[in-house]
Amino acid sequence: MNMIDRAIRRALTGLLMALGLAACSEAPPPAWAGYAEGDYIYLAAPIGGRLDQLSVQVGDLVGRGDTLFALDAQAELAARDESRARLVAAEAQAADTTKGRRSDELAVTRAQLAQAKTAAVLAQTAWQRQRELVAQGFISPAGEDQARATHDQARARVAELQASLRVAALPARSDARSAAQAQAQAQAGMVRQADWRLAQKQQQAPALAHVTEVFFRVGEYVMPGQPVLALLPPGGTKARFYVRENEVALLALGQWVSLSCDGCGEPVPAQISRIATGPEFTPPVIYSNAQRAKLVFLVEARPRPADGARLHPGQPLDVKRLDKAPA
Repeated sequence: MNMIDRAIRRALTGLLMALGLAACSEAPPPAWAGYAEGDYIYLAAPIGGRLDQLSVQVGDLVGRGDTLFALDAQAELAARDESRARLVAAEAQAADTTKGRRSDELAVTRAQLAQAKTAAVLAQTAWQRQRELVAQGFISPAGEDQARATHDQARARVAELQASLRVAALPARSDARSAAQAQAQAQAGMVRQADWRLAQKQQQAPALAHVTEVFFRVGEYVMPGQPVLALLPPGGTKARFYVRENEVALLALGQWVSLSCDGCGEPVPAQISRIATGPEFTPPVIYSNAQRAKLVFLVEARPRPADGARLHPGQPLDVKRLDKAPA
């Protein structure tokens, strides 16, 4: 064996050893830079006003239904009271249309009817007397005609008062009753609206959460829909990280990743809850020489509620893929 053969053999041996070492070692799993973010609840009132009461401060833990703040409600209180008074009036008018005249008015009509009946009886008697006198030839027929006319007039007056008494006992016409009832219903809706506007001046916590931000102080004016404070409920912390185009296929919804951060101790397991449908440019917040791909996909992962308490929004994270779900 000459020197050339020995050199070739040594080269082949070194190449085989290198290939063997490469085959035995696995490439480390990809890692990505990210950060923790909170899904905040921004609490606002749909109606503006001066901030009269602030019941919490940053760091407080509030429960569902706890009153957090109240705005000035003098105008809403006045509007509510006015609408209730108008409702009482509308309901009274609607009830009045279902009744006849008052009892005193009916008593007057009955008295008039009694007088008319008495007058009719007297007119009947006078007419009968005049007829007898005409038959005996003591008076002319004109006297009988006058007595008969008086009798007919008295009977007509009796009929008129009887009809008036029947009408007085009747309720209003159906159209008038329907209009009054509709007006009462519309006013009831105004009362509900006034109650709602008054209730919106106080806002309660929608769930158990920590107060993370307070944007106004007592006495300041708050515009409609402008948040007064921010809440972070348990389980509201998530991880956001960006994956290069050639690595996004390694991830899937529901897959587990580990989150590492300075001072967090053991890595925090999290489950992927979102993978962006399209790429975007690498955001400046995570740009570095190690992750300078121009187009990346946004991925979000949520830790378990108990583990999420170890993360703080804005905290830098190192994210790695897990091959199996944590125990």
